[in-house]
Amino acid sequence: MGRLSGKVAIVTGSGRGIGRGVATLFASEGAAVVVASRTASTVEAVVSELQARGGRALGVRCDVGRKEQVDAMTTAAVAEFGAIDILVNVAQGFGTREQPTPFPQPRALEAISDAEWDFTLGTGLMGTLWCMRAAFPYMKDRGGKIINFGSLAGQRGSAATAAYNVTKEAIRALTRTAAREWGRYRINVNVINPAARSRALDEYQRNNPPKTDPAAQVPLGRLGDALTDIAPAALFLASSDADYITGMTLMVDGGLLILP
Repeated sequence: MGRLSGKVAIVTGSGRGIGRGVATLFASEGAAVVVASRTASTVEAVVSELQARGGRALGVRCDVGRKEQVDAMTTAAVAEFGAIDILVNVAQGFGTREQPTPFPQPRALEAISDAEWDFTLGTGLMGTLWCMRAAFPYMKDRGGKIINFGSLAGQRGSAATAAYNVTKEAIRALTRTAAREWGRYRINVNVINPAARSRALDEYQRNNPPKTDPAAQVPLGRLGDALTDIAPAALFLASSDADYITGMTLMVDGGLLILP
């Protein structure tokens, strides 16, 4: 306990799923956590839960696809807790701004609309970039940890999810570049590529039943859990144990994509 004592962490997309798992574990390890998500009700629920357990938490309704909201979130975090030590970028939108969806709609590359490209890239790549740029001034003189989220779909080039794939691979490229440029400021920037149960995956499978059980493809025989499998990897990267790791992609996928 207490591996993040005295630290301030922003976790985007923390109203549910992996982001919620990360926020929960970080708070239990002593961090003051900014819970940020587009849906006010889920933000409030997570903040109440963390505070009930004795954690310090601030809820901010934030659409990371809106730069002004990202800047406001950062300002609120510093006003409340005085610093930003850790940034975890989990948030990702699907569909279009006018018609958001809980998961990527399977479409052929040539059939994906410009509006879907704009929203997917805007909430994923641009949202991650805007959060990183907003946090940078507060990390520049004290160091910090930035943890972004990629996807196996991007590495594989999975069919029918081109916008999502491109977004997640662009985030990995952004991460590597930031690691090179910001290392001089003791800012570590890494990526987690998870294979875990999530609302998006469950919704996708309900609408597009898989021919085989996805867990059967995982060497460890199961999909990960947001709190007990993915969040501990984020905790490692956020802690002093990972001070000499930057620009890396950490595969937390049960061996689903084993690379040389």
